[in-house]
Amino acid sequence: MGADSGRSKGCVGWLIVLVLAALVVTTAVIAVKKKSSHHSEPGPAPGPPGAVSSKYADALSVALQFFNVQKSGKLVNNKISWRGDSALKDGSQAHVDLSKGMYDAGDHVKFGLPMAFTATVLSWSILEYGDQMAAAKQLDHARDSLKWITDFLVAAHPKDNVLYIQVGDPDIDHKCWERPEDMTEERPLIQVNTSSPGTEVAAETAAALASASLVFNTVDSTYSDLLLQHAQKLFTFADTYRGSYSISIPKVQRFYNSTGYRDELLWAASWLYHATGDQSYLSYVTVENGKGYADWGRPTWFSWDDKRAGTQVLLSRLHVFTSTKTSNAENVGLQMYRRTAEAVMCGLLPDSPTATSSRSDSGLIWIDQWNSLQHPVAASFLAVLYSDYMLTSRTSSFSCNGEFLHAIGPSKLCYSQIDYILGDNPMKLSYLVGYGRNYPQQVHHRGASIPTDAKTGCDGMKWLTSSEPNPNVAIGALVGGPFKNDSYIDSRNNSMQAEPSTYNSAVLVGLLSGLVTTSSVPLSFT
Repeated sequence: MGADSGRSKGCVGWLIVLVLAALVVTTAVIAVKKKSSHHSEPGPAPGPPGAVSSKYADALSVALQFFNVQKSGKLVNNKISWRGDSALKDGSQAHVDLSKGMYDAGDHVKFGLPMAFTATVLSWSILEYGDQMAAAKQLDHARDSLKWITDFLVAAHPKDNVLYIQVGDPDIDHKCWERPEDMTEERPLIQVNTSSPGTEVAAETAAALASASLVFNTVDSTYSDLLLQHAQKLFTFADTYRGSYSISIPKVQRFYNSTGYRDELLWAASWLYHATGDQSYLSYVTVENGKGYADWGRPTWFSWDDKRAGTQVLLSRLHVFTSTKTSNAENVGLQMYRRTAEAVMCGLLPDSPTATSSRSDSGLIWIDQWNSLQHPVAASFLAVLYSDYMLTSRTSSFSCNGEFLHAIGPSKLCYSQIDYILGDNPMKLSYLVGYGRNYPQQVHHRGASIPTDAKTGCDGMKWLTSSEPNPNVAIGALVGGPFKNDSYIDSRNNSMQAEPSTYNSAVLVGLLSGLVTTSSVPLSFT
């Protein structure tokens, strides 16, 4: 009995030792897996839209309103009480109807290059995040805003090799401070054609119409076909008659001067490949012109003037998701676009060894004192897209100079930037007008600053210099933004910080749509 009891205790003892050893080994394995998961274990792939974030949904609803504020022409279902019909005769001297479209910023000029960029970004946002927009009940609003611009762009292309790229004279317009409904000044037109080419604006318009054709493909196939026809003709025009509109028409240099057109050609061809599946467009961007035009390996900032980073991210989705057979040369080109897109991401992430040091004191990406929010919002839009490409494809990480960063890194950056914009900043100020309790009251915007019953004519400058809050709220306006020390001067005369623009609103809508709820991006736009 005693001997059996001793043997029993010995077995129990050995069993305890074995269990403890197993626990130690298991713990060690788990620790190793956790340590290595940063590099190799993909996170869960997002599925259909989840719970909607009320914070970002509210901000998205507000941001989209600015497109209503900026509409020109005969307004339909007008939801902005202080806006009315305006510029109804735009284009009449050339027997074209250019009454639609949107005013550029706080003025009343229609600039074709940034307006087309606005449409392209809106289209991209809808194509990637339409289900999120629908979950937040904003998809119809986004599509309606897009169509208001594309209707104008189609009308602005009356002949294959003619494109109207500006309505209004900025010199005259900027001397006037008046409501758009009361304009009586001449509204001259500027066009590009075979003798005065404008490759960048024609190509950007082609990108806008090609991307929009995908948006409307399942909604209105006839309209979608019309957009695509114009897009293809505009690209042929842009590529055949090459020349910068800043050289052909020197007066445009004072407002939207172009630094070159090669990026727009790549951008347009990329969208035309998505819209048509025509392999020649893919070859154009990867084999024929990629090395010479794309600046592979060199990260740049995405803007109305520079489409390289946008093209790199857009073509990365092809490299990640495509099931189409590509030639070795085309595949190499796509790889180079993706590597450059990753270099863009590495420049944005604070933990990256190649992170940009161009940030405000509180961490906002800060590149330029004029319209300072342009770059952080556009960069964050690309970052949320790239992060979602990685998560949807269950790619766990990417390399920044040999250091692996997690796929969720870009989206974490986006939250920090958008939260700053919505009020988590030293000023405790929401830079999105109409969102939150504290936002700029003196937005540099003619229509918002003048009472609807005021009879100013062109000479309403007293409303520009007034120290009173705007009588009308330019809801959805994203103002220019803070200085590098995170300060902001709320003065209507401070156009550097206080003027909004439609193209900034487009990238903001895209960013908010990507954050409003969890969802995967589509594997294909068709």
